[in-house]
Amino acid sequence: MTRVSRDFADTMQKEAVPSVGADVSFPSNKFPYYKIGPNNQIMEPKEEPAIPSMKEIVARETAQLIEQQKRLSVRDLASKFEKGLAAAAKLSEEAKLREAISLEKHVLLKKLRDSLESLKGRVAGRNKDDVEEAISMVEALAMQLTQGEGELLQEKAEVKKLANFLKKASEDAKKLVEEERAFAHAEIENARAAVQRVQEALQEQERISKSSGHQDMEELMKEVQEARRIKMLHQPSKVMDMEHELRALRMQLAEKSIFSLRLQKELAKSKRLGGNSLYEIDGSETLGSYLRICSITDSAPELSKCSIQWYRVTLEDGKTEVILGATKAVYAPEPFDVGRILAADIALDDQTATVTTAGPIDPAPGLGNYVEALVRKSDTQFNVVVTQMNGKDNPSNFVHVLHVGKMRIKLCKGRITKAKDSYSPSMQLCGVRGGGNAAAQALFWQVKRGLSYVLAFESERERNAAIMLARRFAFDCNIMLCGPGDRTP
Repeated sequence: MTRVSRDFADTMQKEAVPSVGADVSFPSNKFPYYKIGPNNQIMEPKEEPAIPSMKEIVARETAQLIEQQKRLSVRDLASKFEKGLAAAAKLSEEAKLREAISLEKHVLLKKLRDSLESLKGRVAGRNKDDVEEAISMVEALAMQLTQGEGELLQEKAEVKKLANFLKKASEDAKKLVEEERAFAHAEIENARAAVQRVQEALQEQERISKSSGHQDMEELMKEVQEARRIKMLHQPSKVMDMEHELRALRMQLAEKSIFSLRLQKELAKSKRLGGNSLYEIDGSETLGSYLRICSITDSAPELSKCSIQWYRVTLEDGKTEVILGATKAVYAPEPFDVGRILAADIALDDQTATVTTAGPIDPAPGLGNYVEALVRKSDTQFNVVVTQMNGKDNPSNFVHVLHVGKMRIKLCKGRITKAKDSYSPSMQLCGVRGGGNAAAQALFWQVKRGLSYVLAFESERERNAAIMLARRFAFDCNIMLCGPGDRTP
């Protein structure tokens, strides 16, 4: 090898091969060091302990930043991402420098190979074999350099991707910092304004108290003196005596009212007897009860043979309103009947007898407040039993649910909807007009023409509340919900 090197040097001098360093400049004079092993194989020196590259360091820092993102503040995150972006930029510059060095190495190897090819044509024998071996070594170096360039390009793409990620993260962090700063400034301004308002209010209160303090003190002294005078005049024993007297007066007034009502009924009964009346209306004249026509003499014809018609009478003008369908001896008042007198005509052949209630129908105690509480709900449910459908008896006693809502009424059996319709002029709703003792707990509901139900409720209160609630919601929809033939009040 020594002789080949000497011949190579002589040939270079003869051919005047220009120096590589004349047209290619390296940032460093360091060149890869190789050894020739057995069988003329290129051997690389033993690698020193691996030092992590800048790319690995930046990737590790980025992973740590992502893990600590929930624990760091926005400002710390922005600072960390800026540092990572600077490191990525430095890594990009380093990749560009290594790319330039790789290009210069390619130029050097190409010129070296061209020189060896030129020398190969001028030597012969063993020297020629040595030159060919040197050319193969140069080609092996070029191949290794090409592989290194591929790795460099891959590393450069990863660095570019990492730099873009860090750049976006840095911009997001800066945006968050600006938003937090703006929010903090707004909170500070609001706090300052609140403090200013409180100070102004305190100053105004202090000024008013100073101006009116003396006057308020005089008025307070006068009130205290008046209170002392009242206390001296009204001793506790006198107050207790007055309370006992008021309680006794209330009890006497209630007894007188009951006695007066009883006298009114007796007077009405005596008038009917004086007028040869044969029938009377029995029952409490209150919403939630039922009224029954009874005969008061043995000579009165049986009610089953007579035709009966109930109607309402207004107190103001005495106008009558026929209650369609109320043709039985029993009638349960409904909310429309409150404040009106109920009457019934009993006819047999050419004879007609008329009976009336002693006074107007009274409202049910507490029903108004109960309905007002239900109005606040969008939907109220009542448990009912369907006793009739389209005028035919329903033998099933399965419990249904009646939904009274702000826009519609719905009847459900479990998850099945039996009937549902919005409030409309064709819908009718009223109390059942006729029947036995259960008439006060039932109502008539015509969903639409050709579909009607008679529903029985758990109590009289639930039935009347459902009627009043439905009419209230229908009125809000500009619909007057009433029974067949009723005139809207």
